[in-house]
Amino acid sequence: MILKKVVLVILLLSFVFCEQPKKQEFVLKTSDFQTEIGGKKTDLYLLKNEQIEVYITNYGARIVSLLSPDKQGIMGDVVLGFKSIADYQKAKTPFHGCIIGRYGNRIAKGNFELDGTSYQLPINNNENHLHGGPEGFHNQVWEVVSADDNSIVMTYLSKDGEMGYPGNLSVEVTYAINDKNELLIAYKATTDKATPINLTNHAFFNLAGQAKGSINDHLLMLNADHFTPVDEGLIPLGEIRSVEGSPFDFRRAKTIGQDLNQQATDTQLRYGGGYDHNFVLNKVAEGNLDLAARVVDPKSGRQMDVYTEEPGIQFYGGNFMDGGDIGKYGNPFDYRGSFALETQHYPDSPNQDNFPNTILQPGETYQTQSIYRFSVAE
Repeated sequence: MILKKVVLVILLLSFVFCEQPKKQEFVLKTSDFQTEIGGKKTDLYLLKNEQIEVYITNYGARIVSLLSPDKQGIMGDVVLGFKSIADYQKAKTPFHGCIIGRYGNRIAKGNFELDGTSYQLPINNNENHLHGGPEGFHNQVWEVVSADDNSIVMTYLSKDGEMGYPGNLSVEVTYAINDKNELLIAYKATTDKATPINLTNHAFFNLAGQAKGSINDHLLMLNADHFTPVDEGLIPLGEIRSVEGSPFDFRRAKTIGQDLNQQATDTQLRYGGGYDHNFVLNKVAEGNLDLAARVVDPKSGRQMDVYTEEPGIQFYGGNFMDGGDIGKYGNPFDYRGSFALETQHYPDSPNQDNFPNTILQPGETYQTQSIYRFSVAE
């Protein structure tokens, strides 16, 4: 009788063990993120609760990995990233997961005028300035002020003249997770001289998991009645255009790939090689934390909701990925294998009088936040 009970217990334990949700094989080693750049130390930090895990490095203040469960409870890594600091430094696409600054997105010909002075920024995207320039915030080592299981606070001082921008800009970024399975990104900055500022995070997502195929079958909703059309260099024309009747209408969820076949006939899709455009968000009130986007992967069931205080969001569909970068799981970052949703002010705002202001003045505090909520679609 005792023997039968022992056998029964073993069988039950075996069944439970087999039924335990699996976790995607994890490959990050803290030691691969511990180095020095310019005399400043880099490291890898983990934020976690019972549902999500977020790995952050202070090199570029970037998200390296974000693990969340699918409808089977299996944890998967939904953010593209690399295995080491060395891999980030040599990446063909340098903006993975990082904080972008001083100015996210493009500034036409790298030039703007402020208080009667003309400023020239580095050109690093055809004839334009992109994402703060080649030595922007993504290439800097941030100082870690505090870190625990739920949050990390980092600061960076961008000195007067860095990448051509005026003023000493003191920046603080906080990543925090909560029991709603939300990742909060909060930004704060002050300056001693008037300067443009437009901070964002540039994580590339695939809700099926990194290198798990095309994102064209993901369902996307964007809470935007308008977008800002661009020229061939992806600089806004200054127009606020309705999405009505166009491939840019995501007000009701549709697959990302549904209208990409119109690229041959739609000028805006052709210029972007697909979607690489700023959407003008429908806001309850200026600065309100509103739902901006919802993405669902039908296969895994993972859902991501994006809330932001920002007036715009850049939707990029991975059009310029070509497999030239190899990620942390040994797979290439393929064409349209990921997407980005960058909460932001509009591109080229310093040169567009009808766009929301992006000039921070001395005595003012730049402050904004965005939230990425992870769940399983019902």
